[in-house]
This record gives sequence, C-alpha cells and structure tokens, in this order.
Amino acid sequence: MVERRRDADIIVVNTCTVTATADSKARQALRAAHRANPDAVVVAAGCYPERAADDLRRIPEVSLVVGNQSKPDLVAMAVSESARRRGIADDADPRADDPAPAGILRRSRAMVKIQEGCDQVCAYCIVPKVRGRERSIRPTEIVDVVRRYVNSGFKEITLTGTQLGTYGFDLNGEDLPSLLDWILGETDLPRLRVSSLQAHEISTGLLARWNDPRLCPHFHVPLQSGSDVVLKAMRRRYDTDTFRRAVANIRELLPDAAITTDVIAGFPGESEHDHAAGLGLIREIKFADAHVFPYSQRPGTSAHHMPNQVSPEDKRRRAGELAAAASIGFQEFRGHLAGTVRPVLWETAKPVGAGTMLWSGLTDNYVRVSAESGAALGNRITPARLRNLTGKTMRALALIDSSPE
Repeated sequence: MVERRRDADIIVVNTCTVTATADSKARQALRAAHRANPDAVVVAAGCYPERAADDLRRIPEVSLVVGNQSKPDLVAMAVSESARRRGIADDADPRADDPAPAGILRRSRAMVKIQEGCDQVCAYCIVPKVRGRERSIRPTEIVDVVRRYVNSGFKEITLTGTQLGTYGFDLNGEDLPSLLDWILGETDLPRLRVSSLQAHEISTGLLARWNDPRLCPHFHVPLQSGSDVVLKAMRRRYDTDTFRRAVANIRELLPDAAITTDVIAGFPGESEHDHAAGLGLIREIKFADAHVFPYSQRPGTSAHHMPNQVSPEDKRRRAGELAAAASIGFQEFRGHLAGTVRPVLWETAKPVGAGTMLWSGLTDNYVRVSAESGAALGNRITPARLRNLTGKTMRALALIDSSPE
C-alpha cells in the first residue's frame, strides 16, 4: 500500500452504479486516477462492470474491468497486468483478504461485509441485477476478519451489505442479533456500527443489543418516499406508519441516537401531493442527516418503463425542497448535542499552529467533530465536549486527561 496515487503501480476504483450520477462519478474517478499516474494499471471494479462492462472497456484510461463475481481474483489479475506492462515475471503473492495495518492506511475504521446480494426487488433499483441473490457469510468467518482488524489497530468496524436485516436467513439458527452477539462476545472491538437497516426489520429484540455501549447509536434507515402511494409503487416492504414506529422505538431506547436516511425525489407517478407528504414526514421526524437525490432511470428496472415520468426540472426542484427540509433536522440534532460529552474516535489531523493540530473524528452517534489539541489523538477514542456547529462540523474540546489509550 502507498499513500499517493502517483507512487502506485495499481489503482483500483471500486464503483457504484445505483444512479446515473454514480456512474458519472466513477468515470471521473477513473480518468482522474490515470491523470495522476499515467503509468499505473487503473482497475474499474464493482457494480458498474456488472451492469456495463463493455462501456468501461471503451474508456481509454481504464486498464482492467473486474466485476463483483471476479473480485476474489482482482489482485492476481491486476498484479499480472502490471507485471505484463513492465515486462517482468509475476512473482507477487496476491492475498487480498489480509487487512493492511492501520498505520499504513491511516485509518481507524474498517468495513466488514456480512452478506451479499438482495432479494427485495424494488422497482427503481439495479442492485439485485448487479449483486445477485442474498447470501450470508458465516459468523465464524466474520469474527475472524474482525479479529484481524482489531489486531491491526482498528478501533471501529462497520458491518456492511446490501440487506443486513435479513442476514442469516440461509444459515441455520443465525440472524443479525445473533451475529452482533458473536462479534461483541468473541472480540475486543471497541466500537461496532451497523451500516443500514430497513424500517420493518428494526425489532425490539434487535434494539436490545444496543444495551452494549460498544454498539454505536446510529441507525441509517432508508425512507425513499414519505408517500404510501409511492412506497407501494416502489415495492418497498413498509409504509409510513411502520417507519414512524421504528423511529419511535429507537428514540425511546436511545434518545441521542442519530437516525439518518435516503430519500428519492420524483419517482415515476409521484404527484405534488405525494411530494408534500414527503416534506411533511421529513419535518416531522427531523433526521440527523439525509441523502436526497433525484430519481434516476436505470435500464433493467421496472420503474424505467413506468408511465408518468417526472420531468428533470421537477425532480431537481423537489430534491432541493426535500434537502432544505432535511437540513433543519441536521442542525437541530447537533444543536441538541451542544454542551454534551460524547466519545470520539479521532482519525485525521492538520497543523494549525506551533505544536497544535486540528483533529477530526466521529462521535459514536456519527457526528463529525473537530478539536484543536497538542496531544497525539490519532486512532484514540476520547471523551469530547461538543460545543457549536460550524458548517457541517461540530467544534469540540477533547477531554484527554480522563481518556484511555
């Protein structure tokens, strides 16, 4: 592993294809990688190759295209291509599953995939086609990966996958609550985070696991629409009342938990009345943060062929209005935290004066904070008193005297 792109022999861009914007950003990243290092092997990997591999192969800056199904061979393929370009024998040991030490990557947090694929075929979503059917990774394998990251110095793990809430349906006697028990019981991991859950999957039995303080009080619960009519057309498996109950249950157990979401603006057939319902629900729930984006037609999905497509102008306007409503919750959540003390995992720093660094980190409930300190806070979890919101970051005071290494 190297720090700078210009020093790399191989640069891998792991792509998303969930929207047209994601495709555009992937192409920009691939071309930027080549500009930064024209001699490197530039690999386009991930979901975009599963959907449109030939399109990527036609991009001159792309050296190699590797889809999700070929990811186990990605390192061997890239090393071989790099060796071929340099005219040397390929004598590397391509082991892709050993996490690099935290000191090399300068990272304190790692992602661990617990399942792959999605059987919940929503009308707008291309993911089932590029990721395949749901399949769970055995808990013993997941625990082994977590242990390796902990031994390498990582302080936080985020569990990832396309459909975390149905984890274990294909394993005898396993589910997401039991997996959390496995990880918390079998490792010394300081912080564990669950990346995303559907509203109808948030049960009292699952929430009970958050009695362990190592589980971070942050729940990303995709809403997608605040209209029951649109949710049904999307083929989502919940309605707005189910969503409200999930939020209420979280807040009853964990009042300071961050609840974040995704919202799609301008799904086919969405009326102004449906849009207004979405605005009202966002204002009612007051999410800690929301990712709002205009609906993007994806060939291969049923919504691509639906009548009453919303105009680009209306989609942009509605997305802007939803984002403005969501920003109120963003600010109010952080205002509520001002003056409180939260544990922060400090990640990066930049100098601001003689012997003083401006450190950046995340609270347990997923609030980005910064603090000036002359202490070496990197990859440490310390209490911090949150002060005020500046832009999208809360300023804080790191309380290092009482913090463990």
